[in-house]
Amino acid sequence: MESFDHIVIGGGAAGCVVAARLAEAGQRVLLLEGGYSHHHPLLDMPPGIFKLINGSKYMVHHQTVPQDQFGGRQPFIPQGNVLGGGSTVNGQVYMRGRPGDYDHWDSLLQGSQDYVPWNYETCLPVFTAMEDNNRLLNRYHGVGGPLKVSDPGHIEPASRWFVQAVQAMGEPFNSDFCGESQRGAGYYQFMNRNGKRCSAAYSHVEPLKDNPNLTVRLQSSVQKIVLEGKRAVGAIYVDKSGQPHEVRAEGEVVVTAGALVTPKILMLSGIGPADHLREVGVEVAHDLPGVGEGLMDHAEVPITAYFNGPHGYYKQGEGWRMILNGIQFMLFGTGRVCSTGVECGAFVNPVDRDADPTIQTFCVNMVYIDKDAQDLVKDQPGVTVATSVIQPKSKGWLRLASSNPKDMPLVNPNMLSHEDDMAMMVEGQKFFVEVLNQEPMKSKIKEVVLPSSETLKSDEAIAAHCRRFAKTGYHPCCSARMGHDDDPMAVLDPQLRVRGIEGLRVCDMSATPYITAGNTQAPVMMIADRCADLMLGNI
Repeated sequence: MESFDHIVIGGGAAGCVVAARLAEAGQRVLLLEGGYSHHHPLLDMPPGIFKLINGSKYMVHHQTVPQDQFGGRQPFIPQGNVLGGGSTVNGQVYMRGRPGDYDHWDSLLQGSQDYVPWNYETCLPVFTAMEDNNRLLNRYHGVGGPLKVSDPGHIEPASRWFVQAVQAMGEPFNSDFCGESQRGAGYYQFMNRNGKRCSAAYSHVEPLKDNPNLTVRLQSSVQKIVLEGKRAVGAIYVDKSGQPHEVRAEGEVVVTAGALVTPKILMLSGIGPADHLREVGVEVAHDLPGVGEGLMDHAEVPITAYFNGPHGYYKQGEGWRMILNGIQFMLFGTGRVCSTGVECGAFVNPVDRDADPTIQTFCVNMVYIDKDAQDLVKDQPGVTVATSVIQPKSKGWLRLASSNPKDMPLVNPNMLSHEDDMAMMVEGQKFFVEVLNQEPMKSKIKEVVLPSSETLKSDEAIAAHCRRFAKTGYHPCCSARMGHDDDPMAVLDPQLRVRGIEGLRVCDMSATPYITAGNTQAPVMMIADRCADLMLGNI
């Protein structure tokens, strides 16, 4: 049987970071990823994911259970099926959330026997050390790290109109959403450089391709963690031909399969709510009721308007436009190919303008609607402003569908089920519809179609619009979370160790005690970096 110092289960962003850090420190590491190589030109180019997100081998679509609060709709949650995970297939926005996010985590963990700090002042140096920013170098940002963070390579005029229109509503211009204040409108920074994505596969694994300490196996799907009593000692995976293999860890097993798959693997291994495991025919190894509980995500609801002229990215990826854009990129390294399509956004509190923002928006310069609603809009130039409640109260759960590892888990994100979340989303919709009525945006808009003028006449009608069109923000988390010793639903201790099982840690977004106020890619890489330091005894 093959043996390694450590086994990392899941080659997403967290898995790439923790495996690379351990290998660099001289540890023999096996990284198991069920998906494919990250080497593909469409994955590398900033806007390439729009060609792949609705159907390719690089994505797995988790269909949720019927959502009662959405009238039984079953939205999908896409997840990366590729080395680098979400960092290889996402919109590349670099966002950390707010200092208060990490201070809140820390407050929930203080007093635990094995407490280590997770406050902002502790986490900030991890962010800055990992970063290679092309514009900023200060207390909040660093240069020289492996993760390339850059300003947009291209900004459409329509993005500038949106940022100016938000300012016309009295919000400030914000040059750095990860700096002193999150409030305002501005341009996002992205995990790319010179028109090429900088995924965790590129930033952390690629530099170690010749390092014998790191073994990466793709199309290797883990079925369960091998336990000896209450200790994790290895894993069983199947390769691309369906052949099973057992590998052993002399040190630790680290699960980094993401908030939708990590709980599944734990439960298939007999670690989770005992009654549920027995129901689906899994032998209970350790009763841990919090596994799969507390699932959170950012719900997004679109505001869609048609432009009155050929603005934005309409058909820029098709026909002769695609050819011209490709030629410009190849010859000069400039143009629309350098944009992810989401260049700008805003953070506002539409109820109390001077309080912490409650709504984040992404301005997409095209009509961008989930598949189940595309027949409700026309194929023409337009803009979609996605509003998201960034500190939601709604929580859901995840369960096994059966004891068969091939079966997808049952996923219930339960987004917008809490009345406060829906009330805030309604206010966010009203605020950003009004933004589209401000110059310089107003004179470029032919019609706001979602929500319609009739819908905007009442809050209940806007809420109905939200229930019809709400979709995932692609940020599932908290399904195997850290917690205090006294918290019966805590799956992990503050050092990311699975409670009651030796030699087993989790370091992906499932580990977070609460969702961060913004995109989750940067936070999960920070968590993985700290996990490596914990394992190496550096903390």
